[in-house]
Amino acid sequence: MDRTPVDIIVHHGKIYIVDSGFRTVEAMAIKDGKIIALGNNNDILLKYKADEPIDAKGYPVFPGFIDAHAHFVGYAKSLFQVDLYDCKTWGEALARVKQFADKNPNEKWILGRGWDQNKFPGQAYPDNEELSKLFPDKPVLLKRVDGHAAIANDCALNMAHVAATTKVEGGSVEMKGSKPSGVLIDNAVELVSNLIPQNTLADYEKWLTQAQINCFESGLTTVTDCGLMYYDISNLDSLQKKGTIKMRVYAMLTDSAVNLDKYLEKGPYKTEYLYVKGVKAYADGALGSRGACLKQPYADQPGHTGFLLSNYAHFDSLAARLAKTDFQLCTHAIGDSGNKVILDIYKKYLGGKNDKRWRIEHAQVVDPADIHYFADFNVVPSVQPTHATSDAPWATARLGENRMKGAYAYKTLLAQNGWMPLGTDFPVEGIQPVKTFISAVFRTDISGNPKNGFRKEEALTREQAIRGMTIWAAKANCMEKEIGSLEIGKRADFVILNIDPMTATEEQAQQIKPLTTFIGGSRVFGL
Repeated sequence: MDRTPVDIIVHHGKIYIVDSGFRTVEAMAIKDGKIIALGNNNDILLKYKADEPIDAKGYPVFPGFIDAHAHFVGYAKSLFQVDLYDCKTWGEALARVKQFADKNPNEKWILGRGWDQNKFPGQAYPDNEELSKLFPDKPVLLKRVDGHAAIANDCALNMAHVAATTKVEGGSVEMKGSKPSGVLIDNAVELVSNLIPQNTLADYEKWLTQAQINCFESGLTTVTDCGLMYYDISNLDSLQKKGTIKMRVYAMLTDSAVNLDKYLEKGPYKTEYLYVKGVKAYADGALGSRGACLKQPYADQPGHTGFLLSNYAHFDSLAARLAKTDFQLCTHAIGDSGNKVILDIYKKYLGGKNDKRWRIEHAQVVDPADIHYFADFNVVPSVQPTHATSDAPWATARLGENRMKGAYAYKTLLAQNGWMPLGTDFPVEGIQPVKTFISAVFRTDISGNPKNGFRKEEALTREQAIRGMTIWAAKANCMEKEIGSLEIGKRADFVILNIDPMTATEEQAQQIKPLTTFIGGSRVFGL
């Protein structure tokens, strides 16, 4: 009997389809970038032939991992800026900035990201005195790990006309005595960042090419980019159409008038690799920089409750406008007050059960009395398990024991709708999906800390974690009919792993790595 020619056959694997029954098969056939058959080895090998048969040698095969909340373009840019992640002191951060400046003398701005005062002795914000001495004539802007705070030198502050009297709605200029300390919180960061010159298509190509290599090596085939300007999307679209960038991207427009005016009337924009369908709003800041908006004061800063980044009327009008469109409203909300404000607005415009898939990004601290809103109005909680394990050393000090009941409550949030997408928020966290799996299931980081897990009562099962990284992430992006599982007719985005996360011990899970990654039936990483 003649065998039907196809492009790829994957055989002798343990292929997790991630369908409704979470079934496994041994083999699959792929043609024109899509899966056309699934079955046991004999069924597939006797019926089909391929120029590229792949013997999976018993290794586990999963749908390509989807990061439901990330910053792909921001991560790409950060690869060519000062890396301040894991600095243990402000002095170490300054040394890295100096080293970067010496290696890149022609840079007109020195930009960096990743510092976290919670890792410094005393956990106090630094000031810019030494930074200004090192760079008296060149502007410097260094963003905190979460992007919700930054420190600028005096040169940059002077260019932006930031002074002791400067006031910003939804942000603050921190002071040291009678002058700005250089630390800018939330919306105040834009006073300086808006002065940074726009970049060229060649810049984007350099950044994104390296970023996608790193993502493919991690097993990512689709990323959700949470907050892009129209020119970011235009450059990304151009590079995807050119064939340089093969990463699939679900893009959320940053909540700005110019973005909304360019896109809302035309409706969502879709190509094979790009889907522009979300609008990203920011209710509040981050817990680490104490910008998250809480109902009661911070346990470690009496009298301070954080703040909303815009007034209620802004969020209300945005929701009213988007309710008339096919765009998803996806709102960053960290604190219990920030979450309540947004959930109340969602209630007003969603009205009841629906399939609009409006999202709360992070849903990090939710008053237990408010969690039912997610179920009542089908609001999607889009969470990042690695935030829980990263914040574990200091979260209780920020919130106090009572508020921890509604913090990082992933099992409780999942129960609201029966499904929940998982992401990393990279570059705030590492890009590797295995870290998401470990944090969700074991409630530890990839090093096994904290030793006994963090709030283990809110852990997800292995199957729930995998679904959150594949089909549920696709569903949150309204793409579940195309990607997210290895069902017949879907795009052949898949990854072969060295260790099976469904059976691995915690120690074994820490060693999980992709052996090869495919997008649309094309190998993008591995042998």
